[in-house]
Amino acid sequence: MQRNALLPPIQSSFLSLEKDTELILNKLFIDSQQYSKWLKRLLIINTPDCLNKDRAQYDRIVDEYSVADLIKKDYIRFTPRLEFNEHEDVQSYVLISYDNFTTNGKNERFRDCMINFDIICNTKQWDLDGFRVRPLMIAGYIDGILNLGKLSGVGETVFLGCNELILDQNLAGYTLSYHVVHFTEDDAKLEALSSK
Repeated sequence: MQRNALLPPIQSSFLSLEKDTELILNKLFIDSQQYSKWLKRLLIINTPDCLNKDRAQYDRIVDEYSVADLIKKDYIRFTPRLEFNEHEDVQSYVLISYDNFTTNGKNERFRDCMINFDIICNTKQWDLDGFRVRPLMIAGYIDGILNLGKLSGVGETVFLGCNELILDQNLAGYTLSYHVVHFTEDDAKLEALSSK
């Protein structure tokens, strides 16, 4: 017996966060092709020359990783927990979380929120060639990609800030924060979906 079939559909921004996460991941790791490749290199290749354009073998390595692989191998995380197995190499991580939900000013069905990207890297792998720092380079690519336009279905991302994040002497990074404001294009899409 299907009890859920009798219930009216519930509309809540909380119930669409997985869709929002999927749209963000597609924007970061698929839609922005060349930038996505550099972002993958920063996460997967833990050497100072990971951004060297002459290292074609790095492209072959990162091309083997789909978004699902990045999640499965814990480069991208959604739970606030870093677990390390014995003899496991410490890698770079991006933890995506949602916080500070508020009612949207134009449509009370929507919840505007903050999206945080905790970029955590082994401090021994921070230094890159040319005075660059791995977690800030990761932050730069995430910020640059998200600033390329509105995320249809998610809303307008407004940069709030970037703060240093120190977990211990071995793991540290930065937290990028964005305020996500749903816009009227999303209203029309939701109305169309709810009328079906």
